[in-house]
Amino acid sequence: MTTAPLKRLIVCADDFALNAAASQGIAALAFAGRISATSVMVLSPRWAQDAALLQELRGRIDVGLHLDWTSAFARSAGHGVSLTGAMLKAVLGGFNRAAARAVIERQLNAFEAVWQGPPDHIDGHQHVQQFAGIRDALVAAMEQRYAIKNRAYFRLSKGAITDKSFKTQVIARLGAGALAHGAGAAGIACAPALSGIYDFTGGAQRYATLMARWLQDTPAGGIIMCHPAVRAEALDAIGAARTWEHDYLASDAFSQALARAGVALSRGAPIL
Repeated sequence: MTTAPLKRLIVCADDFALNAAASQGIAALAFAGRISATSVMVLSPRWAQDAALLQELRGRIDVGLHLDWTSAFARSAGHGVSLTGAMLKAVLGGFNRAAARAVIERQLNAFEAVWQGPPDHIDGHQHVQQFAGIRDALVAAMEQRYAIKNRAYFRLSKGAITDKSFKTQVIARLGAGALAHGAGAAGIACAPALSGIYDFTGGAQRYATLMARWLQDTPAGGIIMCHPAVRAEALDAIGAARTWEHDYLASDAFSQALARAGVALSRGAPIL
């Protein structure tokens, strides 16, 4: 009897360099083989020092850029807006493309100055990578800046076909299809679906239940995002959720869930 091939998914921990707890938790999970990618907040003053936690993982996980318009770091950098403001701008004509391009270039420069190489993938804090104006500037930056073989793959913030939740549907309507079209025309790979979207409530048991569903429903090549940290830092609105996510991902229960779902973790390049 032959064994069915494992479904390969990308499990990506967002918000590396947000704070010490997030960076430490993400690095520990990566060393343990519990995630296969991370996304970096390069506007954080921690990026330069926390990058050392990832150096031994170079080539073992994907390290990408978490484009940022909506965090306190973005506001300090001079271009930040609230998530509500960003969403309104996206639907009421879009971000100014030239201004967005400049912001993207600065963040790519900040990534490369520390990592000494291009990002493996690009996504967005609160999904801004697919907002109108930003997405067009992002594709243009990739085309001009990198040869095809060095172009990062993109995250499409679009749920699996079975995910009918309101939050997921709203996020997708903010430009997943348009980003996929623009990326495809430029020869940029995109992960086909994103799971891991929830309201950061319910505790560890609910998270385990959700993860079992995401592992089952996410199509091959898709991304499950997570937001782990080893502890809740002050002023972190989802600090409690970060700790239960970390503890679950580090547990035997997650390994068992992967086995039950027939899932293997993968970097993006082999499967996209």
